[in-house]
This record gives sequence, structure tokens and C-alpha cells, in this order.
Amino acid sequence: MRASRLISLLLLLQARGSMTAGELSRALEVSERTVYRDVVALSAAGVPVYADRGRAGGYRLLGGYRTRLTGLTRDEAEALFLAGLPGPAADMGLADAVAAAELKVLAALPPALRDAPARAGQRFHLDVPGWFRETGPPPWLAELARAVWRDRVVQLRYRRGDGEVTRRLWPYGLVLKNGVWYLVGRVGDDTRIYRVDRVTGVEVGEEGFDRDEDFDLAGYWREQAGSFLRNMLRAEVTVRLSPAGLRQLRHVVDAPFVYEELLVAAGHPDEQGWVVTRLPVESVLVAYTQLLALGPEVEALHPPELRERLADAARRATARYAGPARP
Repeated sequence: MRASRLISLLLLLQARGSMTAGELSRALEVSERTVYRDVVALSAAGVPVYADRGRAGGYRLLGGYRTRLTGLTRDEAEALFLAGLPGPAADMGLADAVAAAELKVLAALPPALRDAPARAGQRFHLDVPGWFRETGPPPWLAELARAVWRDRVVQLRYRRGDGEVTRRLWPYGLVLKNGVWYLVGRVGDDTRIYRVDRVTGVEVGEEGFDRDEDFDLAGYWREQAGSFLRNMLRAEVTVRLSPAGLRQLRHVVDAPFVYEELLVAAGHPDEQGWVVTRLPVESVLVAYTQLLALGPEVEALHPPELRERLADAARRATARYAGPARP
């Protein structure tokens, strides 16, 4: 454990140039006292690490010192080449940069680990888009990715409804969700989300912006995605489910939290094992479409409109199958 931490401390200093004991302790999730001891251990092992005094001080490596990646295990080396995400990187116009970085990592690996990229490529492949979705990247994705990297203000033309709007924004980040790219940007004091495939034009100027360093892209996306789903589910229906229907329902609802919440709301099973529960849905029409997939394993109790729709579907299905099959 300590050997791994020492390597991490060394690579942090190599990557960032200079770090204070507090910054190192937060990055390594240890106390500052442990950082002091680790620095002493590195110095004793011959690593030229030293401390600058004063307000702008910190630990740094003696100029030009580099370490080869001889401390990597096989699992760690193979994981590096799994983290490249070649498909999304190519979509953003970064295929050449990823390939060059992989070559440099490969050159730094000891000979025994240089088969890591081949082993990873033979065993794992990431295919992000859904089955019935075009696989090509949106036309303006690479341009937006360059603006995100360089912190450049963009003028965005965006298709919304039947019209088009123009927005001047700070592009904070890009998110790939289920094969769809989204842009997270700051417009005035608001942070907003745009589907990149609805962008009709991008103008990237020379003007930069000061990024909020406390902004957490992953945390913001999780919060907004959960809020979006909950805001969609504005209606509620009451259903009675068989044991099989309850198991199958997890494949029908749109979000995992919906299934978890309906399990909490479910009453005790009756003598046949059926349970009554409330199901959050986007609308009665969407609930009708979802519950049709459960067939005879579900009974809609409320609202009456949903019950009648499913009853009508059952009557028409019975009539369809009452006689012999038609050629």
C-alpha cells in the first residue's frame, strides 16, 4: 500500500511540477504528516525531491528528473489502454493525440508489459451508441471539443422546436450519454445543457473565459440527469403485479430509482403472490405503452382511463386470436 502511494506521490510531482503538502494530502487521501514521511522516504531512496519555502512554496522534483513507468503492474498497464476510449476520442477529433500518448506510454513500459495494448484490445471493445442510432459523430462536435479544451467563448446556433436560437456561452464540458453527446455550458449566470446533434452552427472566437475551478462536471451531470427524469414523471398510476410482472417491470421503467421506489411502496403480497403498488410515469399514454409489455402479469387499478385502454387492448387481442391464423 505504501509503495503504491510513494509512486503516486512521485508521479503527481512529475505531472504538476510543484504541490504543497496540503494538496498532496488531499490528492492521496492521507494526512499531511504522512506526506512528510513519504517525502523523506523518497529522498532516502535517491529521488531528488525538495521543498521550496514561503507562500508560493511546495514540494518539487529537481529539474528534469523523470521516472520510467517501471512500477506498473500488469493489471495497471492494461487498464491504461482500456481508458483511452478510442471511439469517443475520435469523435472529438483527438484520435491522433490518443494514439501518440499510447505510443509514449508504451515506450516507457518495461519489455515484459509491452503486450498490454494488444491484450486489452483483444479482450475489450467499447461500442457506445444504441442499436438503432446512427454511429457518426455530430457535425460540430470536434469544433466544440476544441473550444472546451481551450476555454474559448462560442456563439452557438441551436435548433429548438420549429425554430433556431443563438446563444453566447462558455463551453464547460461535453458528456456522452447512451450514444448521444451533450454540451454543458454557462450562459450568463445559468448552467445549461444542449444536445450537440441539434447544434446547427458554432463560431469560436479568440476570447477566453475564466473557468470556475470548483465546477464538478460529473456531479452536475448526475444531479441534472436525476432531476430531469424526476421532472418527467409527473403522473402516477396504481397497478397490481404478479411475481413475474414485478420482476419484469425493472426492464420496462425508465430509471432505476423508479423501480426501487415502487418496491418500497408495494403492499404485502396476497394469497396468489400479487402486490399493489404506485408507479411514477410520464403520462397515462406512456404507462399504457409500458404496461402492455407485461401482458397478463399486470392489472391497472387507477386511473380508469388507463384501465380502459388496457382492457380494450386485451379485447382486441382476444378477438385477433379467437380464430385460425390468417394467411
